[in-house]
Amino acid sequence: MSEKLKDVVGAEAKSVRMVALEIVTSGAYLYPFKGIFFFATHKDLWRPFISRAGRTLTLGLGVTSAMFFFTYMPQMAIMAFTSGPLAAISAALLVLSESSAITNVLSRSFLVEDALIDTFDGTLVARGQEPLVAQGREIKSRSGGRDAIARLGKIFTRPIARLHPRALLRSLLILPLNLIPVVGTALYIFVQGKRAGPIFHARYFQLKGWNAAQREEWVTNNRSAYTGLGMASFLLEMVPFASIVFSFTNTVGAALWAADLEKATK
Repeated sequence: MSEKLKDVVGAEAKSVRMVALEIVTSGAYLYPFKGIFFFATHKDLWRPFISRAGRTLTLGLGVTSAMFFFTYMPQMAIMAFTSGPLAAISAALLVLSESSAITNVLSRSFLVEDALIDTFDGTLVARGQEPLVAQGREIKSRSGGRDAIARLGKIFTRPIARLHPRALLRSLLILPLNLIPVVGTALYIFVQGKRAGPIFHARYFQLKGWNAAQREEWVTNNRSAYTGLGMASFLLEMVPFASIVFSFTNTVGAALWAADLEKATK
């Protein structure tokens, strides 16, 4: 029995190492960080973010206040068994991370969907992918010195990004993983990253005109890359009070990857 257990553990460890290696070698996890630099150096991409910042900040403050009121003490009690005297600090950081995750899900579904689409499309236009963006919206001419965002016209098609109750429930159910120091948080980021990775390219898939089968085949063939993209993006969006900013820079990063994919196929 002990030998079989060792074999199972060894096989799982080998599988984890292979997945980690594939994620690293894909390089897709770098795009969220490239997105930060690109966003910072292209001020025209700031406009969609600024237009939604106030309402999202209000939502974030409301969620964070409610989470501290209802969940801080119970989680601190549990953390007392795992973090000892640091339980109060650990629980506070945990609540802040959970609040960021919930705020991000709600804001993406109800407040910033259009702004994120504009950011994604604007980044593609800035990278010379006007023909691709034209599959989903009107593109205005360059006359008058228009920047990438100003050239975006009426949207013809948009990805369905509304909140799905099952997705929110799933996110809430795996939140307790964060109660397990280090390992639990790493597993939480992996699970969320694997789920979120393809979502960042929902607009790209629609601009390509792919059906569900084509999207599934592409994601399956590039699963490690999307997991890496999702993990890096989700990790950034866990930063308390900065998740809204990183949701936009992550969108820019995803668009940069899409632009590179388009160039690679030509």
